[in-house]
Amino acid sequence: MTGEVIVCGDVGSTYTKVAAVEAGTGALLGTAAHATTIGTDVLEGLYAARDAVVAGLPGGAVVTELRVCSSAGGGLTCAVVGNEPLVTATAAHRAALSAGARIVHVAAGTLGAGDFAALGAAVPDTVLFAGGTDGGDASVLLEHARQYAEAAGRDERLRVPVVLAANARAAGEVEAILATAGLPVAVVGNVLPRIGMLRPQEARAALREAFLRHVIAGKHLSAGEEFTRLVRAATPDAVLAGVELFADGHGEIAGRGDLLLVDVGGATTDVYSVLTPDAELEGPRAEVAGSQWRSRTVEGDLGVRWNAPGVVEAAAAEKLLDAEGVSRLEGPAATRAATPGFLPDSRTEARVDVELASLAMKVALRRHARGERLDAQGPFRGGKDLRGVGLVIGSGGALRYAGAGAALEVLGEAVADRSGGWPLPESAGVVVDSRYVLAAAGLLAQSHPVAALGLLRGQFQAVGGPFFG
Repeated sequence: MTGEVIVCGDVGSTYTKVAAVEAGTGALLGTAAHATTIGTDVLEGLYAARDAVVAGLPGGAVVTELRVCSSAGGGLTCAVVGNEPLVTATAAHRAALSAGARIVHVAAGTLGAGDFAALGAAVPDTVLFAGGTDGGDASVLLEHARQYAEAAGRDERLRVPVVLAANARAAGEVEAILATAGLPVAVVGNVLPRIGMLRPQEARAALREAFLRHVIAGKHLSAGEEFTRLVRAATPDAVLAGVELFADGHGEIAGRGDLLLVDVGGATTDVYSVLTPDAELEGPRAEVAGSQWRSRTVEGDLGVRWNAPGVVEAAAAEKLLDAEGVSRLEGPAATRAATPGFLPDSRTEARVDVELASLAMKVALRRHARGERLDAQGPFRGGKDLRGVGLVIGSGGALRYAGAGAALEVLGEAVADRSGGWPLPESAGVVVDSRYVLAAAGLLAQSHPVAALGLLRGQFQAVGGPFFG
């Protein structure tokens, strides 16, 4: 074999994973992992993993590039400021999630000094400003900008990059207010140009740029500028790019169609969906905050380590566990939360890990399908009809280490869960991303889309029928 090889790395908070991919065909030539060296310099673990995978490459392979995504140090965190919670704040919240951000605070409506103090206490990496449809009343948006500028003068934690994706008519004036206060501002198209029309793409790109330009360097994960140069995206953003390409295809290469990804982590369980737009839901039946056909939800209470007790609590609330099940899992969940590096040392403990992962997936899928409540008594909004999904991909260490048979079984059970009453997939194939290829595919998607699709096809094509035309 001869040819150009690109090494793609995913620097996580716990482990750094790399994949060597042939640039022409997308053939996966090898993978390696190393503990993330977040206590010293993340480049140490990254280069160790890279060197390990390079050492195993066949003769004639030439490594031309190292590309990296990262969620180390907490990844990208974002706060949202919106006119009111039902429409613009919800639209901005969804846009930030699609950019791979973890939402740490949402402020909306009539705000005071205490609200901005709470926003600062959340210590966001970025702030996404939204407010009003294009041409609508801009008074609340302008007042929020003035309040934020004043608060940033008092609180250094608010002096972070701002992405302004609001009423186009007032954008120039808002930008001037924030820039005069010394805040870096990126002005992009409104996330909600009119009621029912959600347009997150420009905000997503601007948040990605803020992450690369300001956040990576500010995490102080590495000395010098090399790590900042290597990182191209937050890991969730790269994964979503890979999922989108897989669903859509490229040029004459057909995509897989509607698909779903469930990623079970130690702190959160994330669900990504790429669905075919429904023309009816873009018209008179449109939800006021818009429908997002490429989306990600992050369940911050569902993790199989740091937030394992949250899995038990949520599963009980969803009636997936009875009192006996809660009693049986409470102790093991508390142990995992107290010791996030816990590794199962018996078959019993391994089964607990699998059960926690299964419960986390079921709850996360239900929440993704039914949407969110903006208040305790209000209706669910932003839900997804997942019945037409043809492929569900499972990811995360809990599945990879469960063994192929057990991982596919619990993933299949989660997808088959109907007791929640929400529109989950009806006849989908299931597969586990056991070799960490989705993030790698996302890193290749823009410059090497054919190779990225070849990588995904090589790992997943046997599941759920033919993939490419």
